Amino acid sequence: QVQLVESGGGLVQAGGSLRLSCAASGRTSSSYAMGWFRQAPGKEREFVGATSWSSGTYYADSVKGRFTISRDNAKNTVYLQMNSLKPEDTAVYYCAAGRGSYVSRWKGDYDYWGQGTQVTVSS
Repeated sequence: QVQLVESGGGLVQAGGSLRLSCAASGRTSSSYAMGWFRQAPGKEREFVGATSWSSGTYYADSVKGRFTISRDNAKNTVYLQMNSLKPEDTAVYYCAAGRGSYVSRWKGDYDYWGQGTQVTVSS
């Protein structure tokens, strides 16, 4: 089993920045794909970005150029740096891990999920 714990969410003004962290524990592996998803009230959970050693890093078009994913395998932690935040970025952000080593935009390809962290961007 793998446990994922997100942190770093909060309230920020439009144009501001936040960095989310996702700490993994348990039977983790540096070969796992790590993804970030988000879910706004009344909406489906959507892909934000993901990274793996074999596929590289990919982002949703809506965040490309503003969000950056990085990974520290020594600390079993993945980060989501969010810059130039917009009110439409407001959502609960989830970290996910997939046993497959490939990046996927589909939430069904991920095996483990964190509990989520709230990000609220005020206008």
